[in-house]
Amino acid sequence: MTWSTADIPDLTGRRVLVTGATSGIGYETALELLRHGADVIVAARNPEKTARAVERLSQEGGKVPAVLELDLADLASVQRAADEVLTQYDRLDVLINNAGVMAPPYRQTVDGFELQLGTNHLGHFALTGRLMPLLLKGSRVVTVSSFMHKSVRGVSQEDLRRPVGSYRKWEAYGRSKLANLLFMLELDRRARAAGAGLLSVGSHPGYASTHLQAAGPELAGHALQAQLWGAATRLVAQPAAAGAWPSLYAATYADLRPGSFVGPGFFEYRGAPKVVLPTRTAQDPELAQRLWAWSVEATGVDPVLTVPK
Repeated sequence: MTWSTADIPDLTGRRVLVTGATSGIGYETALELLRHGADVIVAARNPEKTARAVERLSQEGGKVPAVLELDLADLASVQRAADEVLTQYDRLDVLINNAGVMAPPYRQTVDGFELQLGTNHLGHFALTGRLMPLLLKGSRVVTVSSFMHKSVRGVSQEDLRRPVGSYRKWEAYGRSKLANLLFMLELDRRARAAGAGLLSVGSHPGYASTHLQAAGPELAGHALQAQLWGAATRLVAQPAAAGAWPSLYAATYADLRPGSFVGPGFFEYRGAPKVVLPTRTAQDPELAQRLWAWSVEATGVDPVLTVPK
């Protein structure tokens, strides 16, 4: 299949919320959506960085995006952000759960969860759940995962509460990306069972050149390692703009089937997007149900997929 951003339809009047839209894939996703007429909400946690990104997006995208303060590593912040959206808007056409952290040293969220699982999965789980009153009006939810989900064969309760002493940062990253897919597919199953109009799909960028690869070493205080990661990534990876194509396809392609997972076409590494297959583990409904139940317990958010009358 040949696809480019020229195939994105006119999005005038469509409202899209993108988490982590101040840099990398999230920025490029928001930019293309603006260029095609969408009303974009940039959700991010750093006010200064957000202000700079919004200025650039306004200049390059031709429209001024709205701003939503959101720290996915703080469930109170997630609740405040969701309440703001529910108060200000009567409709949200697309939610793109894009933001994430990758392979930092061991850190905890404000609520005491391992940072990667807490940010990449639990924060987005809680945000999606709290926005359900709008999403059930016929919205599309795009959850961004990674091909690194293939490195993990399962998630147990012990994994979710793993102590610091046994922490492996790349394993934890893969686990958080597997959780993204388990959530996306379980949300799809529950939406269809409820007869809801919500469309749950997923995407992954392949190997794209963003700041994400260097962020982990920077958090660990390894400046040289961060520089080397950045240089190597720029050398072999596709540009961030191309890395955003699967997310854009997942968010805008009209005939995408529920539960679809979109990645780059060339060995899921780079190139035009296409529908790809998650691992068998990611498609395990029993595992997804257990993760969903734990996520409800962890966040205090129980997404209710009751169709509005």
